[in-house]
Amino acid sequence: MTSRAGALLSGIKWVDNVKRVAGIGLRGLTSVCQLKNQTCNMFSITTFQRLMKGLPRGTFAQLVERHNADKYCKKFGHWDHLIAMLYAQISEAKGLRPLETGFNSHVAHHYHLGTSAIKRSTLADANENRSDTVFSDTAAWLMGKVSRKLRQQSNDLMYLLDSTSLTLKGREFERWTPENSTRNTQGLKLHVLYDAHDAIPVWHDISHPNVNDVERAVDVPLEANALYVFDKGSCDFNWWKSIDEANARFVTRFKNNAAVNVLQKSDIPADDAHIVLSDEIVTFKHKRLGGKRINLYFGKPLRRVIVARPNKDTPIVLATNDFDSSAMEIAQHYKKRWAIELFFKWIKQHLKIKQFLGRSENAVRIQILTALISYLLVALFNESNRVKRTLWDCLCFVRATLFQRTDTEDLHDRRRRQAAHEFAEIQGCLFS
Repeated sequence: MTSRAGALLSGIKWVDNVKRVAGIGLRGLTSVCQLKNQTCNMFSITTFQRLMKGLPRGTFAQLVERHNADKYCKKFGHWDHLIAMLYAQISEAKGLRPLETGFNSHVAHHYHLGTSAIKRSTLADANENRSDTVFSDTAAWLMGKVSRKLRQQSNDLMYLLDSTSLTLKGREFERWTPENSTRNTQGLKLHVLYDAHDAIPVWHDISHPNVNDVERAVDVPLEANALYVFDKGSCDFNWWKSIDEANARFVTRFKNNAAVNVLQKSDIPADDAHIVLSDEIVTFKHKRLGGKRINLYFGKPLRRVIVARPNKDTPIVLATNDFDSSAMEIAQHYKKRWAIELFFKWIKQHLKIKQFLGRSENAVRIQILTALISYLLVALFNESNRVKRTLWDCLCFVRATLFQRTDTEDLHDRRRRQAAHEFAEIQGCLFS
């Protein structure tokens, strides 16, 4: 193998000897030599490699080692599995065969990604039998990293909590989905805590659709001085008490049958009277709930804000422990909850969590988790490159240039423009 071929295979660009030196002059020769040295010393990586810089290989290895997950793996380890599933997410592979063909066609780049060619049967077996624990921990680690990196720019802590259902019907899904289905949903449910300011998920969980949202909400890590906004699906007075004891605030909705005593009514500004119908301080009437449960929030004041809805006959009845903000601000906080619905819509439209590469529950869970990992890696990629574009534009760029060495192409373009500029200078000297 020639030195030029070896350099090209390793990603190091080769520059031929400078031709037509005569007539350039000392200044032009010096600039060309400098450009030549910069080109020879540059190691160019693909967009896929740049994307994976958000997840260091050593950190991932620690997550694998924590669970001893690769103990019985001979060749296709968790890293190979992750790379294959991320490629499936970003390239929008329609199935295992297109995934195998597409990924293996870029064999020259496998070494730098730390992986090798894949077989669809091996990937299918891994999706079906391998635990999703490492993928879940990886998503959680990336959420913490993205949150820390972006929070340097903001101190506004507002979290939105909600869940979305993923309908799974058809061949093979019927083996395990019906027993945990509800009247409206058959499949799985994704629970997410979403940072409203930085537009990133910071906590996640996956459950069956017959699991009540509040059963997963109690596992949400609480931060002091943060604001948590959620709908009445997470209505649990004792959990509200936990949020209040953590020195955090919440905005949610009362259920229709909530029995309260009105302690005080506040005046509503004239400018807000068309939206805010009432602003009251209330307490719960009953100490004991159904099933001999004790209401830990009994005796503690709450704020009830009733807000009119455009084109709706029934207003929204909000509950909050925030006594400092205005009633209009409380209403605006709850209105911002729509951002998490847009997040769910975004990942369903732009990532692969509608068509699945495997039909077992484990395979579906792994694919959902790799969709979250892809979202977080793209968010890190967009932030690290400091390009002012939307996340959708960034994902389109990553998809279009996944195995391209964009730095090398930019360098070639700069070299061509510099050569053209020097040639124009030379022409002036020759014909003057």
